Amino acid sequence: MSTPRDLLIVTLDVPAARPVEQGDLSLALAGAELADLLAGGHVVLDGERIVPGARPATGDPLLDEAGAALVRLAPYETVEEWLWRRGRGLAEAYVSGLDAEGLFTGRRHRWMPRRAARREPADSPARRAAADRWAAREPVLVSLAAAVGVGAEPGEEVDQPDDDALVTVVAAVNDAVTELEAVRQRRRIEDAAFDNIWRAP
Repeated sequence: MSTPRDLLIVTLDVPAARPVEQGDLSLALAGAELADLLAGGHVVLDGERIVPGARPATGDPLLDEAGAALVRLAPYETVEEWLWRRGRGLAEAYVSGLDAEGLFTGRRHRWMPRRAARREPADSPARRAAADRWAAREPVLVSLAAAVGVGAEPGEEVDQPDDDALVTVVAAVNDAVTELEAVRQRRRIEDAAFDNIWRAP
């Protein structure tokens, strides 16, 4: 199993401090993909820029797709740019991928697309492997889950990876999730102000 797949299963199985937003999860999944590409030696970081190596052949279609999507021309792409570009709609892609493999039951989780049937992870080797990795408190998985509010209270310190490149990825995911929440807050304020104008006598 890949880190993104494990992360998706964990977000469905582990209680969250707040409802997991699909956009936040998509950003974290893009970070998880990058973490796996780094761990596999398919990319390196030059500061915050992603320098690709050989195209991966991991056997995981979405992870291979991620490797193929890397910008291969200098000055390359920053981690932040990767998260926003690759993350677009990624949660739904992973849900669909696991669903196609029969790894969900018929119950849909609260953040899954409303048009989809209700889905929950089925009891499977994949689910047990994700649970084992979570129980072992694997730092990349735990820190990416914490970024979307799973397994940690807001502001709670969690163990960080001991690799500088992975720390950079996790920090970028946290920053992107924070930025996305700020955008949501602005929209809520603007919508409320607009509603107040229409309600005014």
